[in-house]
Amino acid sequence: MAKKYTNGEVTILWQPDLCIHSGVCVNGLPGVFKPNERPWITPENATSEQLVEQVRKCPSGALSIIEENHEKKIKPDMEKGNTNVEVTANGPLRVSGPCEIKMPDGSSQVLEKDVWLCRCGASANKPFCDGAHRKAAFHPDA
Repeated sequence: MAKKYTNGEVTILWQPDLCIHSGVCVNGLPGVFKPNERPWITPENATSEQLVEQVRKCPSGALSIIEENHEKKIKPDMEKGNTNVEVTANGPLRVSGPCEIKMPDGSSQVLEKDVWLCRCGASANKPFCDGAHRKAAFHPDA
């Protein structure tokens, strides 16, 4: 279930199923991204340029921008090249680069930016990481 937040020029598209709660958005534009408030995104509190720049830093791709005048999705920045998989210390698997996630029900999702996959088993949003490894005290690398 994607949600949209607009300032009239650009629209932020938030896909909560992809969010890993890294806090990059909150730390970058705390006047816009306020997770303890509703609505939690207030794009009118920054310029369109600031919004685009910050959203492109989203490590999971949960945030993206839709230009109102062009009705096209601005894709997040991603490194060119091969898809890489990194096992993070006491955390999820980071898949960098474009990839396709195939689900058991036969559906699939193509992702063009980094995606974080659960390896602790505690995520409520499997196969994606939702940060539950922190509460679960997941420490396979200790």
